Amino acid sequence: MQTLHVKTDRRTQLVDVTAQVQKAVAASGVGTGICYLYVPHTTAAITINECADPDVARDVEGALDRLILKTGPYRHSEGNSDSHVKSVLVGASQIIHVESGKLVLGRWQGVFFCEFDGPRERRLQVKIVAD
Repeated sequence: MQTLHVKTDRRTQLVDVTAQVQKAVAASGVGTGICYLYVPHTTAAITINECADPDVARDVEGALDRLILKTGPYRHSEGNSDSHVKSVLVGASQIIHVESGKLVLGRWQGVFFCEFDGPRERRLQVKIVAD
């Protein structure tokens, strides 16, 4: 397993990590298999979406902030309950097929680390398993 480090700059931010994940796949030497991605944080997540236009990621950030307001009413007293809710909705893991040593993604798809309680230094765990 490899651990990627992701530095975020904003409270809510989608960071395109496709190139870093692909580099981990290439370094693994696996030609055909599965790439497992896992975020070991309760206020962050991982998703796959369009990466050709950066406005898509910004639109997702804004939509999540409008849907899940920062101020409650919440019972959790640390001031980041909205971040926990966003993480639950987006999810902590993704699975991507690997063929010919490359991630199998659609033409416009990319892998995004989703920060909901930043800015922070975060970890993304990557495990590549051969068929």
